Amino acid sequence: MKWYVTLLAGSSLAFSSCLMSREARVESDYSYAGQFRRYRTYEFISGDGINSDTSKLGTAVRDAIRTRMKVQGYRAARRRPDLLVNFRLFEGDMRFRGYAQEDFSRWVKAGYTEDDETPKESRQGYQPVRLLLQEGTLLVTLIDNRTNRAVWNGYASGVSVPSGPQGEIVLRRSVRSIFDQYHIFTEGYLNGQNTASEADE
Repeated sequence: MKWYVTLLAGSSLAFSSCLMSREARVESDYSYAGQFRRYRTYEFISGDGINSDTSKLGTAVRDAIRTRMKVQGYRAARRRPDLLVNFRLFEGDMRFRGYAQEDFSRWVKAGYTEDDETPKESRQGYQPVRLLLQEGTLLVTLIDNRTNRAVWNGYASGVSVPSGPQGEIVLRRSVRSIFDQYHIFTEGYLNGQNTASEADE
């Protein structure tokens, strides 16, 4: 799926502790094949870069994501999580392909989803939009663990990350802003009916 390749095939820009200051631009894209009402659990992808970073900055991003996932009814699970969470921090300007789409909350609320059996004439189709993300971008991607396809992508560009404790605060705020684009609570969570299994220890 082109969307998946575009989201995960990022540039190889390395993290820098000194990014230029400017107001962050926050946006998101989603996959029409996402089963957003079915997701209950998550786990972080391990790997290179800030994902495996045990520094305070990497920890700050993970903690902020955990907090938002918990607030929205998701539970951490090491075995067979519904979603895998990936995040990367890029420095400098970055060309990025986004998509012009219907409001994400409306799409999910309407219960739409596409799969391999959806007739071609009924598919939404992706309308690419070329973007220039400026001076530091925090990118968060949610991946459906069953299909191994990215289903949601949120990003904040123009993120200034100073050194020291202030950098942790900036990253936490950026995560909050990104997840403000992901208006999805697990089904039944707000009514106290979340049936997600307890987190694996």
